[in-house]
Amino acid sequence: MAFQIPFKFSASNSDATIAARSRPSKMMDYDQPLVWVTVLLMLFGLVMVYSASIALPDSPKFAYLQDKNEYFLYRQMMYIGVSMAAAAVVFQVPVAVWQKYAPLLFIGTLVLLVIVLIPGIGVSVNGARRWLPLKVMNLQPSELMKIAAVLYAADFTVRKQEYMHKLTKGFLPMMVAIGLVGMLLLLEPDLGAFGVIVCIAMGILFLGGINIVWFGGIGALLVLIFVTIIALSPFRRARMFAYLDPWEEGNALDKAYQLTHSLIAFGRGEFFGVGLGGSVEKLFYLPEAHTDFIMAVIGEELGLAGVLVVIAMFYWLVKRAFDIGRQAIALDQTFAGLAAKGIGIWIGVQTFINMGVNLGLLPTKGLTLPLMSFGGSGVLFNCVGLAILLRIDYENRVRMRGGRT
Repeated sequence: MAFQIPFKFSASNSDATIAARSRPSKMMDYDQPLVWVTVLLMLFGLVMVYSASIALPDSPKFAYLQDKNEYFLYRQMMYIGVSMAAAAVVFQVPVAVWQKYAPLLFIGTLVLLVIVLIPGIGVSVNGARRWLPLKVMNLQPSELMKIAAVLYAADFTVRKQEYMHKLTKGFLPMMVAIGLVGMLLLLEPDLGAFGVIVCIAMGILFLGGINIVWFGGIGALLVLIFVTIIALSPFRRARMFAYLDPWEEGNALDKAYQLTHSLIAFGRGEFFGVGLGGSVEKLFYLPEAHTDFIMAVIGEELGLAGVLVVIAMFYWLVKRAFDIGRQAIALDQTFAGLAAKGIGIWIGVQTFINMGVNLGLLPTKGLTLPLMSFGGSGVLFNCVGLAILLRIDYENRVRMRGGRT
């Protein structure tokens, strides 16, 4: 039986192959949905910041803002503008540069954490010294440290990959570095930021292949450390007991005051809310309604529907970060992959803590809702972190096309 060739080569087939290879790829140069979700969260937050803060100038605390009901709106608009400009610059920086200078960034941020504690330099608000005054806005070094921790932990994991199963070389140096950060943050004090940074470091080490026995043991030790910190601090201990029984009269009027009014706000909102701008709790009942408890205002004004929309958008954002990280690792870009996943851990953990506090699932802690709460440093470094994530995705796309970065 004769052998038949199923495909006959011809000039037309050759031309078709060349044309197919020369045809531009339909893959976009950047992740447009990621950009849109980020922008939508910031714009949604801008609307809610305006709604939550519009009555603040009428309170004695903000008497200096009399007749300036749009003050917080304009400030947040400025913060978003500065943040987007910074993100555009950061996006131009190759990932290799971030890897090269990650240790220096970490050390530099440690220096800022020391400087912020110096009387006369650091700005104190509500008993906490966390900000460095700048002309445009106050800089919060703990927010920068979240990015520094992501990059440093990713770089450390890549450099020490062969030692990740050893305690002294693979785990202890990282824990010493994070312990130093924790000591400085507790002096501010800022237990919430410390918790987020610990989760970032532990998460990246776990994803980097650290010995599971050491990981579990150190995890248990960290839990013990946090419990000890709470037990030895009278105001944190009182806040914890108030969280366990917020409706007890003494707690409801004192340490659980924010929690109870946050829960009342969610209760008033029911399924579809009382309408945008119709919140009662923001009228001097719920403290920090435009920052830490903006989710409660969303729940009251837009109801369960509004809350679920916000949760869905953050879920998509975190999932996308992990997808980008997975793709980078598949392309043998381990640092980029771990950094992308670290950014996802950072946004995810901070969002979970903020929402958990607002909903009464976690004890009250001062952490903002990423991209949405009022504040310059928070929005700025959220945008910077997401710009690095976009850069990682951009370089993934270039490599998948066969190009170089």
